[in-house]
Amino acid sequence: MEKTALVVGASGITGSILSEKLIASGWRTFGLARNPSNEIAHLTPVAADLLDPTGLANALTGIAPTHVFFTSWMRQDSEAANIRVNSAMVKNLLEVLSPKHSLQHVALVTGLKHYLGPFEAYAQEGFRPVTPLREEHPRLDLENFYYAQEDEVYSAAGRDGFGWSIHRPHTIIGKAVGNRMNIGTTLAVYASICKETGRKFRWPGSSAQWNGISDMTDARVLADHLIWASTTPAARNEAFNVVNGDIFRWNWLWPQLADRFGVEATGFDGTVHPLSEELGRDHSLWKEIARRHGLKEPDLDRLASPWHTDLDLGRPIEVMTDMSKSRKLGFTVYQPTNESFFDLFDRLRREKLIP
Repeated sequence: MEKTALVVGASGITGSILSEKLIASGWRTFGLARNPSNEIAHLTPVAADLLDPTGLANALTGIAPTHVFFTSWMRQDSEAANIRVNSAMVKNLLEVLSPKHSLQHVALVTGLKHYLGPFEAYAQEGFRPVTPLREEHPRLDLENFYYAQEDEVYSAAGRDGFGWSIHRPHTIIGKAVGNRMNIGTTLAVYASICKETGRKFRWPGSSAQWNGISDMTDARVLADHLIWASTTPAARNEAFNVVNGDIFRWNWLWPQLADRFGVEATGFDGTVHPLSEELGRDHSLWKEIARRHGLKEPDLDRLASPWHTDLDLGRPIEVMTDMSKSRKLGFTVYQPTNESFFDLFDRLRREKLIP
């Protein structure tokens, strides 16, 4: 039977590379977004609002996916609102698809906030989850929209009989414009500004992150993991961590990132220096840099998401994950994290997004 994928959030950091990989593997692939992009060859765009069930049903008329890959979310002002909105997005889609009786598998991308709590929790001193993070760790006694999304998947799977997988990446590295959580492009923009102005590439985060062990997730690895779990019987109805497979310390990686831009790196100096403050003053400067170098995107906010990078790099704890569950079931993809950054920087330059 032909595999038909519906990628929710196909223009995002994960959904875009996932769509490309699915198409390259011969899947018929639809990309759902409120404002879908036409940049991916052979991807059929579907314009729909997941919070509008009637419009969503109309947009999906004649489309009967065998596999859904849910890679999107909408940030709200509170966790209660995050729960209400993001769970409704999952629920509405699966209810619209239910009468088609076509679904074989639903893959949901969440993240390490499953273990760390919502943004407000894991950014606080005194909150110490057990690391390495493992899939069997119980849910926290905190509001968390990831839990609500999972519960909608479990409920629909019980009703309709499809399999599911939950994917929990650490911070994702990949190319996307307009993404709300994009550490790779944020640091590329910051380093480019340092190069243009002669500033030092100053570490913006905490001592714990500078000196502690960490890991990350290349969007390409996550895409491979999504496809693997959705087509591997042993991975059916399981939740998985997914990271590159290496561990590192930022005090090792930070100078390497600086070297790629020819700027001087400085490490933790006893004070957190939020990038949201640093880059918040640079909107006009970036427009001028973009004009001078003929870059495609002059809007700093479309490239950089310093608020999220600050949360990641400012944590008062070290965070790393365990991948044993996936490895034991046969997923062996590995990606050095420093090369993830280098590959992204090269792509951003080729596509005229940074100088």
